[in-house]
Amino acid sequence: MSSTGVFRRKPIDQITNDSESGLQRSLGLWQLTAIGVGGIIGAGIFALAGAVANKTAGPAVLISFLIAGIASAAAAFSYAEFAGLIPKAGSAYTYGYAVLGEVVGWFIGWDLLLEYTAIVAVVAIGISGYFGFLLGQLGIHLPAWMLGAPGTGDGHVFDLFAALLCLLIAFLLTLGIRAAARFETVVVGIKVVVVLIVVAVGFFYVKSGNYTPFFPFGVGGAVTGAATVFFAVFGYDAMSTAAEESKDAQRHMPKAIIYSLAISMVLYVLACLVLTGMQHYTEIDPKAGFSAAFASVGLSGLASLIAVGAIIGILTVMFTFMLGVTRVWYSMSRDGLLPRWFAKTHPVRKVPTRITWITGVVSALIAGFLPIGAAAELTNIGILLAFVVVCVAVVVLRYRKPDLPRTFRTPGMPVVPIIGVVFSIWLITFLEPETWLRFAVWFVIGLIVYFAYGKRHSLLNRQD
Repeated sequence: MSSTGVFRRKPIDQITNDSESGLQRSLGLWQLTAIGVGGIIGAGIFALAGAVANKTAGPAVLISFLIAGIASAAAAFSYAEFAGLIPKAGSAYTYGYAVLGEVVGWFIGWDLLLEYTAIVAVVAIGISGYFGFLLGQLGIHLPAWMLGAPGTGDGHVFDLFAALLCLLIAFLLTLGIRAAARFETVVVGIKVVVVLIVVAVGFFYVKSGNYTPFFPFGVGGAVTGAATVFFAVFGYDAMSTAAEESKDAQRHMPKAIIYSLAISMVLYVLACLVLTGMQHYTEIDPKAGFSAAFASVGLSGLASLIAVGAIIGILTVMFTFMLGVTRVWYSMSRDGLLPRWFAKTHPVRKVPTRITWITGVVSALIAGFLPIGAAAELTNIGILLAFVVVCVAVVVLRYRKPDLPRTFRTPGMPVVPIIGVVFSIWLITFLEPETWLRFAVWFVIGLIVYFAYGKRHSLLNRQD
């Protein structure tokens, strides 16, 4: 064991040789890739691209996605190196624990518990909005009390559909990783097909004049847009938490991380080209860009298909991030930093059912009672800090133990990880003061939990 006290590090050979695992290794390369794509592609194509094009970047939204993709790739390479080196559940929590010390790993894990759960709730609220819109189009009107959180509309009491979605995803994850991943793969396939149909059909309605001016808000607008769309180009981080359920994690996880980001970026670029080519950026609907664009050229039927595709597409984001939070929680509990009662897995399905249902209920309550803006403010900062930790840790470990067997090596060391650190810190400066306040409160709670329970019950502390 390396170091002592709160900065004691869990030896990598102990992590990789640890045979204790209640999880089942059943995920192949393309199932892992599908989980990654499912976490990356969602609101980015169906909503965010239109909003950024209309208000921030114009046709240069394409450049915004490319900048964000390059920055995200810097972190993705670091994740890929660790995923091949330490094929265990926990992702950034486990990597931070092994390289930078227990207290660093604790706080990254503690942050991700809140961030991932909040993302599940935010996405559920977003899908609920689409669902309500579609029902309205069909002439179906539900009671006002179940249509939204308090304060979001007249008579709104609880967003019932959003809450039920959270519980549905929790149920799917309790069926076992093999069955859950099969569902995710099918749904991601449907989503990709919908995006390709949008691109293929929309291409025939592209007018080159709509690309002029390409930088209506200046180059600065494209860069600012990158800060906004960056949150649409991660998801592989949550997917990497499933390393312990991969059949051959050391070979498959690095490939799945890179493949999922590459596939998603190609689809984002093609979608942006079509959207800004079909309509002048000033006419793009910031809320439902593609649906409005196709309706404007007389393809209202395809517009409805896009709305359905958006619901299906965003649903996979919920799956990926709920999978992520349950595996981080499971890993922290197994290490003794949280009660080991949570690390109990189902004897047959080999999944942490206790954690999964707790996550499902908590995310359902957040989705049901909080407006989407308030729920969204709980996200982002923890994930960006996780990126910083992983990028720093990969550099530290490369110089501390250069001879460790790595199935993937981050290129451009140490420049590429430094790019990931700088870009993540830069994005953190864009966050609202309220976000920092909520983070500080959660940080203090985590501090109390760690010193009151985690530090004393840690398996490494018992070994000491």
